[in-house]
Parts: sequence; structure tokens; C-alpha cells
Amino acid sequence: MRELVTHLSALDSGAAETVKVIAYFDRLVEGRAGLEPIVRGAAVLSGCPARLADDERRVRVRVEPDGRVVPAAEPPDPEWPSAPVRPDGPVALWLERPGPPSPVDAMVLERASAAARAVLDRTRGRVVDPASVEVVLDASADERTRLRAAHRLGLGATARAVVTDAVPLVVPPQWTPPERSRVGLGTVVNLVDLPLSGEQARTAFRFTATEDDPGPSVVEYAELGGLAVLADAVGPRTKPVADVHSLENARTAAPWVLPTLVAVAGAPSLRAAANTLVVHHSTLQERLAHAEHLLGWPVRDPAGRLRLQLAIALWRLHRNG
Repeated sequence: MRELVTHLSALDSGAAETVKVIAYFDRLVEGRAGLEPIVRGAAVLSGCPARLADDERRVRVRVEPDGRVVPAAEPPDPEWPSAPVRPDGPVALWLERPGPPSPVDAMVLERASAAARAVLDRTRGRVVDPASVEVVLDASADERTRLRAAHRLGLGATARAVVTDAVPLVVPPQWTPPERSRVGLGTVVNLVDLPLSGEQARTAFRFTATEDDPGPSVVEYAELGGLAVLADAVGPRTKPVADVHSLENARTAAPWVLPTLVAVAGAPSLRAAANTLVVHHSTLQERLAHAEHLLGWPVRDPAGRLRLQLAIALWRLHRNG
């Protein structure tokens, strides 16, 4: 593929960019990526915000070209380049800029919509009735209405809300997360308390790792502890603190920086982190020295490690809206 892109670049730069788009989304499909990475790819490759809205599945994802998830403030403009996710369905994917799509934009829409369709087809069987799911998670609906909706979903006396690949679900207590999916898990509750579990699942999902983050893909709200308070304090319009900027700058400096820092933040010791990274202890020490220089603070003492853990958590919250 690399040789083909190089050859096409010499002949036609537009053709080379189109091939890059195809290869990018093919990798996402092969890796069973969720909806957010797909929309993020559309935004980054097109250089403008991209959004996906599937009303049937109650799924809405919007990503800025810098990779940040930012909720939509306005409805889609009919002048934006767009595409349906299902061949016979309504428009569901937009690139937020006016005018006809360029050849690259057209390919982004084609490949992103196909990739999103694969995710929605993969998750469709998990939800019997999306409207009922919406009702049982709606705190404004009266208790009797929510219980009727829970009965339609075939739930027992208790259940939990989850968000997987940006899709909200309600599942039995022993539900097993699918492989290669980002999943936020609410706590197991009585049916009348499912709106609370839904809020917990959305919070937990914000702490899950995206496609270029080696962190956890499945996060339990019950295991967040005090970190859940951060989610209430950080929203789409919250200005990142300096440590988040430092972490982002360090991440972009070298491909090994983020995996190294995530491993150190999550391991009980440096030797355990080295084992996780499959590197020698001395190699890890050398990398940490460079990473600490990039960050601007030490991470090998308790205070610095806590500061790193908070920076990583905040960085994920900003990326996940």
C-alpha cells in the first residue's frame, strides 16, 4: 500500500489521498473500531468537523478536526456534504462545511458510512427496542412508564446501563462486554433506578481509551471512585489545565511516550511497568527521563505519579467530550 501511495503521489496527489482514505477506514473496520474513531477519522481526514446521527439507534457523535468530541449546538445544514449510513436510509453522516464535496471528501463519506454501518449492524442485535431503551434511561419519564418499557426489553428485577461504541444499552447483570469495543458500565440497579445507571455508564465511557490510547477499553463506574467527580467538572467548553496540554505535547513528541506514561501511571512499580511494555528496566528509566523533561514534572515519586494519573484522566475526559 505504501508503494502504491508513493507511485500515485508522483502521478496524481488526489488519487494518493483517496487511497490513504481507503486504507485508513479499512484498518478501522479490520480492528472492529467503534463509531467515535470512525467519525474522528472522517473529521481528521477531511479537515472539518464530522458528525454521525442515527435517530433509530439514538446515536449522535460529533468530532472536531483536532480529534475532540464536541456535542452539536445546531442541526445539520442541508448544504453540507453528507451520506446515508444505510443504502436506503436517511442522511446520517455529515462533513460540516458548505459546498459540493471534493473527491477526497466523497471518499471519506463513502468509507466512513460503510464503516459506521458495520458497527451498527454489529450492535443491532443487542437492542430489541431502541425506543424502550431510551424510556428506561429517561429520568423524566414516570416510574410506571419506565417499568413497562423494561418489561418490553425482557429485563429481570435488576439490570445495568452500558454505553458501548457510543451506543446506549440496557443489559442483564451478567452481560459480557464484546471484544474490541469501548464500553462504559453503570452499576447494577433495580429497574426504577436505571436512569442513574445510565448516567454512570456515560461517565464511565468518557474514561475509556480511544484508538490511539493504550488505556482501558472497558471502564466500570463503580471502580472510578473519586475520579467520577472530574467528569462533572470537565465538559466540552472546559478549558484544559496546563498539565493536559503538557501531556498532549509529550504524546506527540514520540510514539512511545503515551504508552510509557500510561503504563507507569497504572502499574504498581516501575518494574511492573517495564514488564507491561516489554522493555528492560534500564530502557524504561531512560524513556522516563525524556518523558519527564517533556512533561515538566517528575513521575517517579508519589506526588508526580498522582499528578500524571490526574493529567491522563483529564486528557481522556477532554477527548471524549
